Amino acid sequence: MPKIKTLVVDDEPGIRSGIFRILKKYSVGYPFLDEDFTFEIIEADNGIKALELIKGIKPDIVLLDNKLPGMEGVEVLKQMKDLNLDIPVMMITSFASLEIAVKATKRGAYNFVTKPFTSRELKSAVDSITKHLFLKRMTDKLHKEEKQIRFQFLSLLSHELKAPINAVESYLKMMQYSQFGENITSYKDVIDRSIDRMKGMRNLINDLLDITRFESGEKKRDLKEIDIKELALNSIDSFEPLAKQKGIEIQDDFPDYMYYIADSREIEIIFNNLISNAIKYNKQNGSIKVKISNTNKEILIIVEDTGIGMSEEEISKLFGEFVRIKNIKTKNIIGSGLGLSITKKIIELYGGNIRIESQTEKGSKFIISLPT
Repeated sequence: MPKIKTLVVDDEPGIRSGIFRILKKYSVGYPFLDEDFTFEIIEADNGIKALELIKGIKPDIVLLDNKLPGMEGVEVLKQMKDLNLDIPVMMITSFASLEIAVKATKRGAYNFVTKPFTSRELKSAVDSITKHLFLKRMTDKLHKEEKQIRFQFLSLLSHELKAPINAVESYLKMMQYSQFGENITSYKDVIDRSIDRMKGMRNLINDLLDITRFESGEKKRDLKEIDIKELALNSIDSFEPLAKQKGIEIQDDFPDYMYYIADSREIEIIFNNLISNAIKYNKQNGSIKVKISNTNKEILIIVEDTGIGMSEEEISKLFGEFVRIKNIKTKNIIGSGLGLSITKKIIELYGGNIRIESQTEKGSKFIISLPT
């Protein structure tokens, strides 16, 4: 079982031995933890020795008498505070005057137990300070993990933005130093590449705004009856020019209407992400099928392409943030790596799910079910 290193500081041997007897078989537990906390007792009979032990072994909690030879308990507290030793302290005192209580509290004492105390009173006080210690450690751990996640996120973001910025900068320098001559038409390819890179950065920023709004709950949702079929057709129309550039045919299989209570912007994001990906990762002269159907329990949306497909390992990573499938076939495809993560979050808002069927070189099928 996890041991709580407990320093007992009292000049009375009877008090120290009494605390040892009470705590040696005592444990503190939580319903959600597999093991209870037990106590390892370390003793000191004066304030100076206590401070040396505190600096050396760094106990988890301290049970500290105030009236001690050499250095009083409140002075030990002051020294601990000056040294930034953040250790929970419970004062044990035979007379807890208001002045001492205020001074001890200001210097970091968590709680008090007054001599003479019963076994139940000591256990209750120790139970409280142990739970305080546990909750503080959990909070510190969460803060640390949050900082680590924030650092990883910012590192990924800087990496995603740095590459296109560097590329655009190099293209502009080509033009600045007239590397291809003075004729502006000589730079058409460079200008097109720069525009593509800027579009990629704009899409990344928009995706980041979307995912932040969804996760923070700040986005106001406008839930009303909409025709999913109409949103699908609008999305297909908007991506038709991009599809034609690759000779891709988009086929639809829709009912006359498909009404659903939803936020039209959210459903639009789903179609836009799936159809744009089906085009980007498709083969030249390929095809895309977009199908919507309804059962008694759910609406099914299927987007199927004849593209490069994915392996099982690639599918397992696909819905992570900033995840893009990277191989020789995808190296020139620009994307934020957030689209499918956002799509999944939106689908889950409706209690739905998304799954993928895919084979390399044969294409991918994205299947969404939304409960009705």
